[in-house]
Amino acid sequence: MKTKRINLISGPRNISTALMYSFANRPDTDVVDEPMYAYYLSNTSIEYHPGTEEILASLPHTMEEVKKQLIFNEVDCPIYFIKGMAHHYVDLDLSFLLELENIFLIRDPYQLISSFCKVIENPTLDDIGLKREWEICAYLINHGKSPTVLDSNVILSNPKLELEKLCRKVQIPFRKEMLHWEAGPIEKDGSWAKYWYSNVWKSTGFQKQKSSTQKLPERLIPLYKESMKYFELLKGVS
Repeated sequence: MKTKRINLISGPRNISTALMYSFANRPDTDVVDEPMYAYYLSNTSIEYHPGTEEILASLPHTMEEVKKQLIFNEVDCPIYFIKGMAHHYVDLDLSFLLELENIFLIRDPYQLISSFCKVIENPTLDDIGLKREWEICAYLINHGKSPTVLDSNVILSNPKLELEKLCRKVQIPFRKEMLHWEAGPIEKDGSWAKYWYSNVWKSTGFQKQKSSTQKLPERLIPLYKESMKYFELLKGVS
């Protein structure tokens, strides 16, 4: 069986987990949750990160093992959805991405940072991922690929329409099961889910995020202004 491997590259505090749940609810799809998380933690110096020990114990630490076990592994279904974070792409040869169907998920930086700083108090440009998303996207374009860029606010405005468009773009049939799922965790959640997934566990479908109306702390305004240029570059990808 030829499996289509859809690789989601997202920033944190987006609707990436909801999108993973959406694909996981398809009867023809298997999913994997942030397979590069332990690789990222093993190759960066971070003073504090929620659930570090559990993450390092649950996932491979080298990129070769990540690719072998969790990206290009044998999958007994037509579609394999890989949910990943852009900031996990540390010191990598990106050529393996040329074998995948790549999707970039972005969110208005004001909303993203307002939400993220509730878990990581002083996030950096690297933490929120937009710059890295643009770098990876530009790499793919320069190698003749046409990646898909999704704005989470657009998806939330009309989930059915936007998911139908996404499915056409990646050449898979739309399934109505993508629009709703049962509340609570799923088997494929990563070990870090208890720190980050409380909102999606309460959901049964795509819904507007509360942080959409939260005020951004003054100390993070410079980060917001810097990240906007990368957001606009990604928005401009057709």
